[in-house]
Amino acid sequence: MNYVKDLETKANYSMTKKIISDALSAPEIDRESRTTVGKITSDDPRVVCKNVNVYYGENRAINDLSLEIGNHEVISFIGPSGCGKSTFLRTLNRMNDTIVSCRVSGEIKIDGKNIYDRDLDVVPLRAMVGMVFQKPNPFPKSIYDNVAYGPRIHGLAADKRELDAIVEESLKKAGLWDEVKDRLNDLGTGLSGGQQQRLCIARTIAVNPEIILMDEPCSALDPIATAKIEQLIAELSERFTIVIVTHSMQQAARVSQRTAYFHIGHLIEVGRTNDIFTNPKHPLTEDYITGRFG
Repeated sequence: MNYVKDLETKANYSMTKKIISDALSAPEIDRESRTTVGKITSDDPRVVCKNVNVYYGENRAINDLSLEIGNHEVISFIGPSGCGKSTFLRTLNRMNDTIVSCRVSGEIKIDGKNIYDRDLDVVPLRAMVGMVFQKPNPFPKSIYDNVAYGPRIHGLAADKRELDAIVEESLKKAGLWDEVKDRLNDLGTGLSGGQQQRLCIARTIAVNPEIILMDEPCSALDPIATAKIEQLIAELSERFTIVIVTHSMQQAARVSQRTAYFHIGHLIEVGRTNDIFTNPKHPLTEDYITGRFG
């Protein structure tokens, strides 16, 4: 037994020594550098972004950003307010198209198809790439009709029985069915804040998306509701690719496998979440993680 413990101690010592050695031998990164640090590629990419720029009029909000997002991956975008993380998130389903002054250059491909091709219909794109917003925004309709709305307009149900099944399954996936199954005709706006956000998630997944974008989905929720949403994200990641913008570094650490740090329109660093928070490579990432700004 002591022999085994000695081996474990030596192995841990050797690993720690290697980590320290690697850190000391790593080249120092210039604080002023805006070249992305870390692995921007994925072994199983679902979304491939190359040299993406986003402009509002003459102002460039995203600068030459390249990133791959993996299949069934949860990736968090973090950074100070106004750094471009939500702007970039909205390029992934062309939500920025609704802003007259906004234009996007570069290439964003989902499953090999450039979503900014002129012949691409944004309606099925936004069904495939769903969006959950910062503030819960249920329709002023019943709980049932909130979830059934998307399947109805997209023709996903042949009859009432199929629509009922979609509503039930979506509410179950969103972890809300047991709480609302006996009051599906009540207004969705009458639910609590956390329930409303899960209703919005159920509405999103009812149209069979493959990617879910979440723009600070827990910022308006209490800790208990936040914990339920985070548990839901972990469960949904088995079926969907999830991209989440969050101001909470603790939340990013809890829910995501990879984290990307944004700073004034630049993607500064991307890597495994644990590595970003315990051993950031770029000085700007370290400053943000340690609370020197943000």
